[in-house]
Amino acid sequence: MSKPTWQEVAKIAQSHRDDSIRRVHPPIPEVPDQLPLDRTDVIKYLLSTEEVVITQTAPEDIVASLASGKYTSTTVTTAFLRRAGLAQALANCITELLPERAIARAKFLDEYLSKHGKPIGPLHGLPISVKEHLGMKDLGVNAGFVSWWDHKGVDDALVLKILWHAGCVFYARTTQPQTLMHLETSNNLYGVTVNPFNSQLTAGGSSGGEGALAALRGSCLGIGTDIGGSIRSPAANCGLYGLRPSSYRIPTSGMSATMGGQEQIVPVLGPLSTSLEGVKLFMKTVIDGKPWLIEPSLVPIPWRVQESYLTTPIGKKLKVGVIWHDGVVKPHPPVMRALQEVVDRLKDVQSVEIVDWKPYKHDEAWSIISHLYFCDGGQEETAAIEASGEPWRPLSNFILKDNQWVKKLTVEEIWHWTVKRESYRTEYARVWNDTATEASETGKLEGMVDVILCPVGPGAAPPLDCARYWGYTAQWNLLDYPALVFPVTKVDPVIDVEDQDYRPMNERDEYNHQLWKSGPEKYKGAPVSLQLVGRRYEDEKVIEAMDFITQSIGLPFVDFV
Repeated sequence: MSKPTWQEVAKIAQSHRDDSIRRVHPPIPEVPDQLPLDRTDVIKYLLSTEEVVITQTAPEDIVASLASGKYTSTTVTTAFLRRAGLAQALANCITELLPERAIARAKFLDEYLSKHGKPIGPLHGLPISVKEHLGMKDLGVNAGFVSWWDHKGVDDALVLKILWHAGCVFYARTTQPQTLMHLETSNNLYGVTVNPFNSQLTAGGSSGGEGALAALRGSCLGIGTDIGGSIRSPAANCGLYGLRPSSYRIPTSGMSATMGGQEQIVPVLGPLSTSLEGVKLFMKTVIDGKPWLIEPSLVPIPWRVQESYLTTPIGKKLKVGVIWHDGVVKPHPPVMRALQEVVDRLKDVQSVEIVDWKPYKHDEAWSIISHLYFCDGGQEETAAIEASGEPWRPLSNFILKDNQWVKKLTVEEIWHWTVKRESYRTEYARVWNDTATEASETGKLEGMVDVILCPVGPGAAPPLDCARYWGYTAQWNLLDYPALVFPVTKVDPVIDVEDQDYRPMNERDEYNHQLWKSGPEKYKGAPVSLQLVGRRYEDEKVIEAMDFITQSIGLPFVDFV
């Protein structure tokens, strides 16, 4: 029997997805034939009022309503299944829904609550969506490759087991790009995932399915992965909260990807959520599960909510270092406006100090991380693509074939670039330490910057196949700093005016500059987000700082639902 073509495999994959959506009950309504560029409001007119209210509720409030008995898990799960099915029709973000197992789980949880009078755990009945390459027993894990379509998860990923024991319901699996190494989401199995706020723009990547689904409120809490911006890019493009945690805090076992076992730039797993509390809920729940007892590479650090990182004898004090641009690629006017608005409001907060942060060799950082991403010269990625005969997607070409730093390294060269990585981390730590205003008699530094406020990317969500600058996200992967994305505002071409006197600094800056210059109107209404960054293993401090900033200046400045 002849091997199926890649087109035939893609047809099977899409039929499987479509069949999973058809099995949702009550049946999911059809979306209109003519759709606006901004599709975020369409679903509101296709679901019941109760379903709309439930799916637009923040995860922490859903958990409270489930625990109190206001809603049943079955009702909530059904609402999210139906909304996720509609999200697929609007943004192409789903690889499959799991209606039978999700409803069975929900019914079990309802019966448990009725029998015991209390929730089974902190996530009792909460629907959680999952990026496809996180293994689920006996379900596919193709990681965006046609040739991997028949790969199956041998077990549930450890993070999923922990969340399951905490009471959640898994109901949807979401799209990812070919190679998993795009800041967009397109592959030859399912096609292109688009941005719900503007379908001519990208939802981001590589966790773009999660981003688009949550933007359409087909999910309130989802799981993504990040090795160069893959949680933060879709969170930013889709107006969500997304955390890239420090490495080795959240378990990654059970994840399907090429180059398994490489330790030069390790991927991390983290949440995308419609609320900041959702990010906290995910992190606390997973780390409270003590995953290091099963996955020994993880650091045995509990989730430290019992202490404040900002409290001083005179109250809370926060010192924020601001990166206006990284010295390589200047962000578009909407990002600069968002940054300026946040900084201006923070300057009016008495307990906040704002200082400028001078980027330290961010161009060199990209050269280091690019060498270490593909130490085999991209051989495994290439083999996985070419095994099926599928075509190379434009951004696969960009990151592998057009990337001057990609080459097969000898063992000695890997050592060399790993030493360069560590030296750069040491130098950056010194830069951070130099922000201290004084040192105690014992040498303890005081008055250092607490967090860095910076862009997430060089613009709002770019047009499809144009996300070609990783510097604002990959920088923090190289340093292994926790980074939290948060929504701020939306693009308004009327006020986001180009600086006519600006002259690009280099070829990459010119490319980005032309994206905006060629037509600001194409970005109209796109979310504009920023990023808060902390030192390694100060994840809790970053979240506390974000909470404090949000309460102090009233973020976000516009509504996203």
